[in-house]
Amino acid sequence: MKLFGTRALPLLVFMLFMTGLVEQGKGTTCPSTFFSALVQLIPCRAAVAPFSPLPPSEACCNALRTLGQPCLCVLVNGPPISGVDRNMALQLPEKCTANFEPCK
Repeated sequence: MKLFGTRALPLLVFMLFMTGLVEQGKGTTCPSTFFSALVQLIPCRAAVAPFSPLPPSEACCNALRTLGQPCLCVLVNGPPISGVDRNMALQLPEKCTANFEPCK
């Protein structure tokens, strides 16, 4: 039984490499590591894929609200993430009606 598809393997390797990396914005902190924040937003994967027409699911929106604005900003302002369109990720708070300040 395959646990991971061949497309997920590079993302997993990247996530493992990034464990412990946290870039914090001025005046805001993210209590999660980059890796942990990324894992928490796995339910949003389909909604942030490049050229995705899919809206975020309820599970995605719940994960986003739980994660919080500082951690979302760490992800979108951090290193590139394979298979993630940063512009789509930045639209998640609006699409999920989460009252987040824009990322700087």
